[in-house]
Amino acid sequence: MRYRNLAIWKRSRGLSISVYKYSLKIRDFGFKDQLTRSALSVPSNIAEGFEKNYTKEKTRFLSISKGSLGEFATQVDIGVEVGFIEKSIGNKWMQEAEELSKMIGKLIQIIKS
Repeated sequence: MRYRNLAIWKRSRGLSISVYKYSLKIRDFGFKDQLTRSALSVPSNIAEGFEKNYTKEKTRFLSISKGSLGEFATQVDIGVEVGFIEKSIGNKWMQEAEELSKMIGKLIQIIKS
């Protein structure tokens, strides 16, 4: 299965692009850097995992991607609270992160079985 065909890769790629575009207005470099790195890590690790030959490697990179979603959601939550991110955008991103995390969890189960 090619990673580019996966709905989860397409959605996480879209989320990452959205974050990068929005982050242009964030002036705190450290926060912006951390936020964009965690968002970019999700589709990147999905792609890397699906380029691996072994189940254990695939699931390891998917797990890293899932962890990056938790990191991203935490950063978004804090970004909303400190005024770096508009609440409506933050809520949308956190909801997408939660849905993607569930999708990755299911995909890991499928690959392991």
